[in-house]
Amino acid sequence: MHRTYKISLRPLIGYWCLLLGLIVLPTLAYADDIELPELGDSTSALISPKKEFQLGRAWLQMFRSRVPLNNDPLIHDYVEHLTYKLATHSELKDRRLELVIVDNPTLNAFAVPGGVLGIHTGLIMHAGSEDELASVIAHELAHLSQRHYARTQEQAKRNAIPTMAALLASFVLAATAGGDAGLAALTITQAAALESQLRFSRQNESEADRIGIKTLAAAGMDPSASSRMFESMLRASRYSQRPPEFLLTHPISERRIADANYRASQYPKQIYSDNSDFQLIKARVLLDLEENPGEAVKRFQGEIEAGTHIEANRYGLVIAYTKNNQPKKAQQVLDQLLANSKNPIPYAIAQVNLHNTRKDYQASKKIL
Repeated sequence: MHRTYKISLRPLIGYWCLLLGLIVLPTLAYADDIELPELGDSTSALISPKKEFQLGRAWLQMFRSRVPLNNDPLIHDYVEHLTYKLATHSELKDRRLELVIVDNPTLNAFAVPGGVLGIHTGLIMHAGSEDELASVIAHELAHLSQRHYARTQEQAKRNAIPTMAALLASFVLAATAGGDAGLAALTITQAAALESQLRFSRQNESEADRIGIKTLAAAGMDPSASSRMFESMLRASRYSQRPPEFLLTHPISERRIADANYRASQYPKQIYSDNSDFQLIKARVLLDLEENPGEAVKRFQGEIEAGTHIEANRYGLVIAYTKNNQPKKAQQVLDQLLANSKNPIPYAIAQVNLHNTRKDYQASKKIL
């Protein structure tokens, strides 16, 4: 169910001013703060990795104060482990990453200079497999490793500063206001950009595709998942009045999908199995986004009857029954899962939640 969030535009004006200050004021710093660029790295002469890091962390602090975040520890732990698995095989030198999971059903992900990676829960819902989710994360990590923000600044010089500040602010709008305000902000921002900047942006996307697919393969994941995810996004844009948020900043074309398919074909063919943990996490995300647990019960029952990811949907049904105040039914389904458990932690936590609904805290403490 789609949620609508309201946000005042007045605080964002202050955000833009602060972001501008974070970019411009370092140039007025004292001499002992000046950092020499790395040899062969002209981008560091304009904005150093240290300043990028400071900018990203300052923006993250504002973002967290304005945006509804998903704080489910199992979801966050899963995405964090997947992200660092990919980062280990990426070209990212500075792996001081900050992950934010936005509680929003829109299909979106973003990377902010300084190692900030954002994932909307809608992206997890939309992905068909762990590899497809990983393809988007790997793509965003490539933006960070190639320092596309700094390179865009170098390309456009100081003219790009207002554009970048507005773009960052539009992420807050997109994640908070349900997309409509974010769409307007992004449209205005992109319309104000020069054609040369847009061409450079497409170059960045192509490079991120190439390096992201390389990262997937190096991490032992399916490189063809990238093109599958692109195709899925493109289909979503065709049958919707408004394209997914991700497509507003990452335009996808038939040519881009063909390029991704070609790059994936260069790797040896093999069979990839989906991680069962992904389907369990997807079930938790669905329950976080569904405001009516009774509707969630019907949905999981329907998926089980259809024979789709039976274990994961039974797990979702346990949580849905628990939230719908049906502990006896929840326990019956959970007992079936525990009898053949290969993933005890999510099931153990589900059992703890059931004990808590009965106020049997001693049983909960024993399991924990």
